[in-house]
Amino acid sequence: MTVGVLALQGSFNEHIAALRRLGVQGIEIRKAEQLLTVSSLIIPGGESTTMAKLAEYHNLFPALREFVKTGKPVWGTCAGLIFLADRAVENVENFSGQKEGGQELVGGLDCTVHRNFFGSQIQSFEADISVPILTSKEGGPETYRGVFIRAPAVLDVGPDVEVLAHYPVPSNKVLYSSSTVQIQEEDALLETNVIVAVKQRNLLATAFHPELTADTRWHSYFMKMAKEMEQGASSSSGGTIVSVGETSVGTEQTKPDIPIYQ
Repeated sequence: MTVGVLALQGSFNEHIAALRRLGVQGIEIRKAEQLLTVSSLIIPGGESTTMAKLAEYHNLFPALREFVKTGKPVWGTCAGLIFLADRAVENVENFSGQKEGGQELVGGLDCTVHRNFFGSQIQSFEADISVPILTSKEGGPETYRGVFIRAPAVLDVGPDVEVLAHYPVPSNKVLYSSSTVQIQEEDALLETNVIVAVKQRNLLATAFHPELTADTRWHSYFMKMAKEMEQGASSSSGGTIVSVGETSVGTEQTKPDIPIYQ
């Protein structure tokens, strides 16, 4: 299986290196026609406005939207999460599908994302996040070291979106109220959980940067998710299943995946 990594700007090299540690080939994607050569895609972290302008310049948005609509697996990290969201806001007053200034979105993920929720570049941080679903699938520690760089957060999600991870923040830092995120009084000291990882059918998104750590469990999780979807599509079409990493075609075989984590 070959994984495309959108390589307009940001940490695409780090994603490709993480895939390589799992024995998976990642290739850089810069043109619409290159999407035809891959079965899954990672949209990396970076500066989302710059990435959007470059994607618009290269006329990538129609091809990216089509890639999502056809059901191929796509994972967005940080800026990639913003790209995949149906709605992105810069502040409470702005609820359109574009940020102020007109950033275009790929969409497909039924959620509202707050850009730069955790603050500016100098407010970037690392924190241990509880990841029970990831641990149940990939093993390893019950927490994951999340790297948040000028990071977004998910404010609300649709009924088909599975929440994979939260991060606690002081209630008076929450700038939005919905059925998912509840604001307390401004001077309250209680904590509120905001969403930082989600999954909806073929889409995976994280507000943090797994590619900047030595823990490859999120990459392994995405690869297994992509493999399961590929096998499901093959089964429904009556085709023959080829296991990842095999060259011969035959009956379905399972190959153990060993995640690398520290």
